Amino acid sequence: MGPMIRLETTLTSDRHLSILSDHLNSFISIVHSDGLGQLQQDNATPHASRVATKWLQEHSSDFRHFHWPPKSPEMNIIEDIRDALLYAVHKRSPPPRTPIDLLTAL
Repeated sequence: MGPMIRLETTLTSDRHLSILSDHLNSFISIVHSDGLGQLQQDNATPHASRVATKWLQEHSSDFRHFHWPPKSPEMNIIEDIRDALLYAVHKRSPPPRTPIDLLTAL
């Protein structure tokens, strides 16, 4: 798992590219200094964009990128993590009332 990146807006191809370039290499080089880092992402439009694909190809020697087969069943654990986080947040008393409260709870 990598760091949680908070977005104030919708994820676009350019924002995804910015996250990759600003966070992915540094995280993988710290956690996987042996060069065995791996990235898996689904085929969401920002993930599969030309700019993101080109960046991943340019950095293919830095980590391994698992390609997501088109029309494959959902194998990404992010949905399970999201559900667990939502459950934990709903159990809080009092519940988070602002975005900052929610980020702190997460």
